[in-house]
Amino acid sequence: MIVLVAGANGKTARSLVRMLVKDGHKVRGLVRKEEQLPEVEQDGAEPVLLDLEEETVEGAVGRAVEGCDAIVFAAGAGPSSGAARKETMDYGGAVKLIEAAERHGVRRYLMLSAMGAADPESGSEEMRPYLSAKARADERLQSSGLHYTIIRPGSLTNEAGTGRIDVAPSLGRRGEISREDVAAIFATTLEAGNTFGKTFEALSGGTPIREAIAQI
Repeated sequence: MIVLVAGANGKTARSLVRMLVKDGHKVRGLVRKEEQLPEVEQDGAEPVLLDLEEETVEGAVGRAVEGCDAIVFAAGAGPSSGAARKETMDYGGAVKLIEAAERHGVRRYLMLSAMGAADPESGSEEMRPYLSAKARADERLQSSGLHYTIIRPGSLTNEAGTGRIDVAPSLGRRGEISREDVAAIFATTLEAGNTFGKTFEALSGGTPIREAIAQI
């Protein structure tokens, strides 16, 4: 498959890009800063310079997705950004790629969301703008008609992956999961037809990743 990964310079996304390349996929790694291009190339992907906040679906965003089989949205404004950038990137950037996918016939779309997006008001005052942006991006994807999967991990850690997770539409608890395991969830989910149209939470747990995804 030809897979576009938005936010390809992020820690989780870099792990995913390397996994996808190893699995034989061709990856387009989308980043917004020129200095990030060598990292994408180093990971084995085709680097694509594109600012999702500035470019249009009719222009560079549309051209980036042409010929792709799948899109992974793993971009984000980052924890140090204000509410305005969470609106333009975490929501707006995701929606631009959804619209581009609709226009160019890219049927598969995987969203890196967040635990808490199901109920943004339950988050802290600081987290609410982020969770709200994620929730509305998820809703737009759910109404798109694309073959979507929305993955909502708990708090991300930089620990080595265990290869074992717990997943469910709602796990009923909070917790942590390594970025490496989240990347592996995405790599496994990409071609798993049973995950089409599904939204689920993910935490470190006791079930091997492939087995857990097969039971979604």
